[in-house]
This record gives sequence, structure tokens and C-alpha cells, in this order.
Amino acid sequence: MTGSAQAARAVPADPAVPRFYRVVSRREDTYDTVTVELAEPTDPLPAFAPGQFAMLTAFGIGEVPISLSGFGDDGDGLALRLGHTLRSVGAVTRALHAAGPGQLVGVRGPFGTSWDVPSAAGHDIVVVAGGIGLAPLRPVLLAALADRSGYGRLLLLVGARSPADLLYTDELHDWRERGVEVAVTVDRPDNGWPGHVGVVTTLLRPARVVAEQTVAFVCGPEIMMRYAADALVGLGVPAKRIRVSLERTMRCGAGWCGHCQLGPLLLCRDGPVVTYDRAVELLRVREL
Repeated sequence: MTGSAQAARAVPADPAVPRFYRVVSRREDTYDTVTVELAEPTDPLPAFAPGQFAMLTAFGIGEVPISLSGFGDDGDGLALRLGHTLRSVGAVTRALHAAGPGQLVGVRGPFGTSWDVPSAAGHDIVVVAGGIGLAPLRPVLLAALADRSGYGRLLLLVGARSPADLLYTDELHDWRERGVEVAVTVDRPDNGWPGHVGVVTTLLRPARVVAEQTVAFVCGPEIMMRYAADALVGLGVPAKRIRVSLERTMRCGAGWCGHCQLGPLLLCRDGPVVTYDRAVELLRVREL
């Protein structure tokens, strides 16, 4: 695979041993989703790249894989700050969702492939996000905005179930102010919703995507990624320039246990980010 499949593949020297990070801030994003910032590590992990994930441990309960929604290093390749946006859906995520400042969290990583944003230099960047899929895509936008002259148009197309499910509403406004072309749609509007209604793929044609100039980054529910990627291909964007982030049950993070196998791929090792030319046939097999 090109670019994103090979980029930033990193397994730490002791991938089975969590490091201790402390919750230094907690922000409620929606009724069931928070962003926690982890810092003050006793033994910092190697730096993460956009699209990679960590295994987060709620001690005494378990661990789950969560992609990075923000991060910072010390300039020498160490991860001093980690941001994770997570939804409360199970025992472990409920515990992490409730974690307040001062609480210790176990972190393993970095694991997996990255979005490889620098390889999109000189192209338009089209980000298509469904629901909490905006969280692992947030670093793509931040990286492109940090080197704004290196890229063409920045387009962000966001879909959510309802206005109450929208992430980063303040940042959406800020990104617009900084030149990102932001379009938002919801499936179920409330009485005060003034915007677009429908699935996120309906935003693609109005966005006037220039296929030959585009590198696309797509994350969200699997069916949404398939339809969005197919729509981009239909507009003329080559499948190898469409990157998706795949999800399966991950236990080890280092390619040992096989729980995350999807066809020939172990997603903790060969993903989660893959180009759509590799993912397309795998995503057409139901319940794989």
C-alpha cells in the first residue's frame, strides 16, 4: 500500500505494558461524549501521528482502543499530551468518560497506520466525517491548518444523527474563520435547526470537489464510509487517494491476537487507516 498504509507504523518497545498518564482536563462535547486530555506521563510514550490509536486502560475494568483527537510532543519524539474524544457506550468507556482531573489512565501505543497528511501536500483536502468519526479526523485539519500554504482547498463535510450529536461546534466556527469550507448536515433536525438535513454524502456535489486535485479522508460508521467513498469515486477521485479508518475489535494492538482481522488485514497493524482501493472489497462483505 502507498502513503497512509505505511506511514508512521510504530510499535513501542514494550507494547503490552501501559504507561501512566494523568487526566488534566475533561470537556463535555455532547450528552454522551467527552474529550479528555492526558498529560504528566511518568514515562512518556513515543509521539503519535494523526490517525494512530492508543489502548486506554481504566484500571480494574479493562481497556479499549481509542484514536487520538489531539496530541502534543516535546519536539524530541515523546508524547507529552494526548487528547481522546470518547463516547460512553460500555463499561470501559463509561469509566473513562467519568474520569476527572487527577485520575490516572493507562496508555499503550502508538499503534497502527496514520492518515499521512504530508503526502497530500499540494492537493485539496476533503474530510468526510460521520458522527464521532470527526474525532480521529480532527488532527488532519489541525495539521493542514498548521501548514496552510502547503495545501489547496480544505473542505470539511460533517454528518450527525441530530444537532445534539454534533462534535466540536465551537471549532467548526473557528475552522470556517480560518478558511476551511465547512458543511454540516443532520439526519433528524430539531425545531431550531437551520441547516441541511440528510446524509453526509448529499454534501459532496454542492462542495464542488475537484477530483484530480483531491485527497480524501473519511471516517464514521462503516456503511457511511462505504457510501461516501463510493460517491467520491463516482465524482472521479481515485480510490487510492481516498483514505478510510476501519474498525474491528482490538485486544492487543500489536498484531498478536488476531481479533481485529479483516480479510488479509490485521487492522491494529495494517490499519486502521487504509486506502479505499484496498478496503473496497472487504467492506462489501457483510458481517465480516
